[in-house]
Amino acid sequence: MTRSTNARRGSSTPLSSDSTPLSSDSHASLGRSRTGSVTTRRRFLAASAAVASAATWTHRVARAAEDRPLRLGVIGVANRGGANLSGVESETIAAICDVDQGYLDAVGKKHPKAARYHDYREMLDAEEELDGVVISTPDHHHAPATMRAIARGLPVYCEKPLTHTVEEARVIAAAAREAGVATQMGTQIHATENYRRVVEKIRAGAVGTVSRIHVWVGKGWSADAMPAPSGEPAPDSLAWDSWLGPAPERDYTPGLHPRDWRRYRAYGAGTLGDMGCHYIDLPFWALELGRPTRVVADGPPADSETCPHGLRVRYRFAATEQHDELELVWHDGKLAADFVGGKKLPGSGVLFEGDRGKMLATYGSHSFVEGGESDLASRIEPIPSSIGHHAEWLAAIRGGDRPLCHFDYAGPLTETVLLGTVAHRAGRPLKWDGDAGKCVGDEAATGMLGKDYREGWSLNASVS
Repeated sequence: MTRSTNARRGSSTPLSSDSTPLSSDSHASLGRSRTGSVTTRRRFLAASAAVASAATWTHRVARAAEDRPLRLGVIGVANRGGANLSGVESETIAAICDVDQGYLDAVGKKHPKAARYHDYREMLDAEEELDGVVISTPDHHHAPATMRAIARGLPVYCEKPLTHTVEEARVIAAAAREAGVATQMGTQIHATENYRRVVEKIRAGAVGTVSRIHVWVGKGWSADAMPAPSGEPAPDSLAWDSWLGPAPERDYTPGLHPRDWRRYRAYGAGTLGDMGCHYIDLPFWALELGRPTRVVADGPPADSETCPHGLRVRYRFAATEQHDELELVWHDGKLAADFVGGKKLPGSGVLFEGDRGKMLATYGSHSFVEGGESDLASRIEPIPSSIGHHAEWLAAIRGGDRPLCHFDYAGPLTETVLLGTVAHRAGRPLKWDGDAGKCVGDEAATGMLGKDYREGWSLNASVS
């Protein structure tokens, strides 16, 4: 790794940001069996000895940080990462990390005292006085970076989706729970007043008993083929090996950084991975959905490298005390356009269908499109306003209330979202056992829940 001329305390140079615009947000081995057997709990127990002391650590930090700015490390500093950096700039930005030297230099001018890195592993090893870490990288780095931070007892704010794979979502949520650190997933829309009003009304029975929810996003992160390597070395300004990180080794390939990585399975999960945690969050919250029991995906035949031009996923959720059995249907890209068709619907949204009406919600508004009850005042249980999505996490570090999108919430939400990509790859309906974390009677599909990692980047290495 190269070293920054402005680095201090042995600091080196960083990792790549999630560069998708604000409007869309922008492999060493875990020891995973290739026969399809998921050993998530066993792997977590192997890591827990290194993580367990973090609970004591976080109480110490909360007390120490009550009357001073928090010292934060920021991994990924441009575009989506830049927005997250802005959300925590009330604190001390002690270290910044990005694979793109141009991004790093630009942010370094605003935070000249921050140590600079290209590799977050080195940042987390060198920076011993951090109070928390903000992670805004491409998806394939989310779990390795997060686990390394948790293993060091550090609170974590991580962009959505929480992880790149279903298996990682379960491991990360369990590790954070064991460590007792303050966590928040970057689903910023969760903090808005509109989402709160929708949740209040759905819970109060505004449309009666909900039996189906449609969620659609008109955009599409897709590709016909993985771009070919250029045959040339990466630009001097880009730490290409750090950008690849846990992904399979590959010669420099223009077009992946800074944003088109979302189109390819090695780094992202297409439109569902990009936007699912934002839009599915609303029904997940309103109805306390938990994990699905059956997942079926429709779309073009799955490609081993690229994400589809349109995807439709049907999730079945068993009845609970909060809801009857219901179906949630996701539509994106071309299939979202087919769903909207001649209907008077926005390009993206959520439609709750109940036995007394239908409610349409977008990021900024909601309304009945059929029937519904408007006189709900006596049944509404108000949800307090958020102090701010990033502010929730900062307050939690100081010992305040738990953020609403903590990893025990974000893990199952991310798991649900990413099961849609597994169903598409498998090409058949999946019966999901959420307690066991496996596809019932389908070892091949269960084997798609995780992935292999390049040497030095595993979750196990994160806690060594």
